[in-house]
Amino acid sequence: MQWRLIAYEVNDFFENMAIDEAIFLEASSGKVPPTLRFYGSSPAAVSIGYFQDIKKEVNIGECNKRNIGIVRRITGGKAVFHCDEITYSVAVSKPDKMFPADIAGTYHIISKCIVRGLAGLGIEAYLAEDKRMQPAGHYKSCCFSMPSKNELLVDERKICGSAQIRKKDGFLQHGSLLLNFSAQDTASLLLPRRSLEQIEDLNKAVTAINDELTAPLETREICRALENGFANELGIELAAGDLSAAEKSLKKSLAEKYKSSSWNLEGKK
Repeated sequence: MQWRLIAYEVNDFFENMAIDEAIFLEASSGKVPPTLRFYGSSPAAVSIGYFQDIKKEVNIGECNKRNIGIVRRITGGKAVFHCDEITYSVAVSKPDKMFPADIAGTYHIISKCIVRGLAGLGIEAYLAEDKRMQPAGHYKSCCFSMPSKNELLVDERKICGSAQIRKKDGFLQHGSLLLNFSAQDTASLLLPRRSLEQIEDLNKAVTAINDELTAPLETREICRALENGFANELGIELAAGDLSAAEKSLKKSLAEKYKSSSWNLEGKK
């Protein structure tokens, strides 16, 4: 089976969310093939899950002071500070025999792909087994403090955080693989405020790709290993592609939504 691969590129986070949703809409309708995409975000941004209350989760004043955008995702999950990372996204229409019809089963399969990709870099990651583990320092608002079942750990430290949206015609799952991690930066941007001890707890609960490598690698080299992980685990062929004309048009209109205060503050389209 052939999937479309959209190779690593860097955009601002508003545009990245618009692209992910455009691909999700077109893939769900069967107008484009199942799609694997890798990207980075610049400048840095904070994202929150669809169901989160931005005023309770994010230090808006600190984000504004540092010119860090705040974006509401269409996927669930918790808050993430997007700075030095690789984000993956997978969009597939249903029914698809490769993926079960539930969130946990899909998480499991995609996590196995990433485990295989990281193994190609010499990083031994594994899937968290406990249904819900205790968040570091009770840092419940932060995605990386709270590994769920089927999310990825290295030596009991979380390295990847993912979120998903499912509709009757398909699903989108995207997630952040940390290249480097600063507990101090994350703590300064997310609420509630934390003590130095709790910040240190968060640092102990999270790891990053460059922390696990003997020497840093080029981002595209890491992406190639991840691509191989998906291809080998799923038994698929990845064919390099670009956004369709329809996806590009959708991206433009959706980018305005992701920049709007009505969406980001209240979740209203």
